[in-house]
Order: sequence, then structure tokens, then C-alpha cells
Amino acid sequence: MALQTNELKHGLKTRHVTMISIGGVIGAGLFIGSGTIIDSAGPGAILSYIIAGLMIVLIMRMLGEMAVVNPDSGSFSTYAHQAFGPWAGYTIGWLYWFNWVIIIAIETTLLGTMIHDWFPGIPMWAASLSFPILMMITNIYSVKAYGEFEYWLAFMKVAAIVIFLILGAAMIFGFVPGFDSPGLSNITGDGGFLPKGFLPVLLSVIFITFSLSGSEVAAIAAGESENPEKILLEP
Repeated sequence: MALQTNELKHGLKTRHVTMISIGGVIGAGLFIGSGTIIDSAGPGAILSYIIAGLMIVLIMRMLGEMAVVNPDSGSFSTYAHQAFGPWAGYTIGWLYWFNWVIIIAIETTLLGTMIHDWFPGIPMWAASLSFPILMMITNIYSVKAYGEFEYWLAFMKVAAIVIFLILGAAMIFGFVPGFDSPGLSNITGDGGFLPKGFLPVLLSVIFITFSLSGSEVAAIAAGESENPEKILLEP
């Protein structure tokens, strides 16, 4: 009689985990929330994103080192359990679950709103409900299918960001026909770089870190990847 093992299948490739990590921080909250950040902090929002991005990089570096030593699907919940005891792992695990319950609700609502704006014939609730169900079915089918699905979705989001950056630069430098380029006047005008002071810049970091949540999925997925050390630590 064969022994049944509970080991995870290592079906995620390097490109899967990389794009899942990148795509995890690019969501509806980031696309739509950036306007709120700019409205509250002005051009100083650039500093907010730099500070938040630096914090995420440092946290992911430390989390990556722990994941290489112990590539477990429980990730930081397991590490907290090992370091501080069952209460820490239990608390962090449920807090993380609660965090994603909120994020998924917000992201799907925003996604449903955008789909409804593009295609008014599709009800907002239908678009909001269909995507989580589709992702759940893909994840249940196999980890490799989920990795491919996430890879191409993340690729489209990254491509959209690149297109927006190119189009924005073209508008700033006056390469768009028929568009009166403002140049860099929006950064220096209307109160300067910090029109409302530095406090809104710091407060915006809190919202940005919430929008950037999802990068930690790479450490969680390390337990189901082919080579955790190469994925998490090599540049």
C-alpha cells in the first residue's frame, strides 16, 4: 500500500512567481487610488510612492530569505509560529485572511465598475462576481493552470502600465498631435511640489502600502515553485 504524502506540487515556474508578484501589486486599487493620492498630496505623491516602494522592497527581501530557508505555503504565519509560538501564527494567519477578504471585495467592486463603464450592458454585480469565481475554479483545477492564468493577466497589467508611461511621457514632451502639453508646470505650479505640506505625503504612504499588498504572494508561492532560492533571492 502506497504511502500518501502531503507535499505540495512544485508546478510554478520562475516566470509564474515573478509575474504573480509583480501583478499582485498592480490592481484596480492602484489604478484608481493613485488619483486620490495625487489629489491629497499633490506632486509630492512621488515621494509617497518612493517611500512605500522602498519599504516593500526591504520587507520582501527579508521575507524572501526566510522563504528560501523554509519554503512553506504558510509563509510568514508559519515563521511567526516558529519564532513566537502558536498564538502569533494563528493571529497573523487570520489577520492575513481578513485582509484579503477586504481587498478582494474592494478590487472586484472596482473591476465591476470599470467593466460596466466599458460595457454598459453588463451589470456591475455580474462582472464583480464572475472574476473571483473564475480565479477560484482555475486555482482548484491545478497550481500550474493558476500560474499560467495569473502570468498572462499580470502581463497585461504590466503592459498597460508601460503604455500609460509612454503615453504620459509623450504628452508631457509634446509628442501627441493636437494636445497642448503642460510640460512640468503641474509639478511646480499650484502651490509647488508640496502644496499641502509633507504630512499628506506620509499619510498617503499608509494607503499606498495597502494598494501594494500582493507582493508577498511570491513568498507564499515559493512552497509550490521549482526553485525557491532562485526565484526569491536572485535579481
